[in-house]
Amino acid sequence: MVRAEDERQYTEYVTARLPTLRRTAFLLCGDEHRADDIVQAAITKLYVHWRRVSTVDNLDAYVRSMVVRTFLSEQRLGWFRRTSLVGAPEETPDRPAPATNEVETRMVLHRALARIAPKARAVLVLRFLLDASVADTAAALGCSAGTVKSQTALGLANLRRQLGDQLPATVGKE
Repeated sequence: MVRAEDERQYTEYVTARLPTLRRTAFLLCGDEHRADDIVQAAITKLYVHWRRVSTVDNLDAYVRSMVVRTFLSEQRLGWFRRTSLVGAPEETPDRPAPATNEVETRMVLHRALARIAPKARAVLVLRFLLDASVADTAAALGCSAGTVKSQTALGLANLRRQLGDQLPATVGKE
């Protein structure tokens, strides 16, 4: 049974981090609804193990790792390819465009990321869109720093092949 204090701490933590977790999931999958599903699955696991998990040294990194691993697990299982949403609209409802003029660049980058293998995509999102170090990315993915570096190189090469001159100058620069 969950103690009231544990539940309060969990609720405060998740409430404060939810926008960041949703952004991470969206960057990984490129779909708002799937991002919500990924985050929901991760925070449900977090709730079940909150008493143990809440004492880790870097809770944010641990939870980000849970989101990334939930995404990768979903990719392996492919449930989203088998699920048929009868009567679901083909596109998400219209939303106001952000105030910046980078909308097209983001859309091009999201489409290109969607065509990259899930693990390489996770590495690129963590490294370049979320500014994680090689060590933090390796910890989040449960792999070696060398794997992160090779997945980064492969992912960036794939992006360059897909985008050519359309690749934003900042992607892949450190």
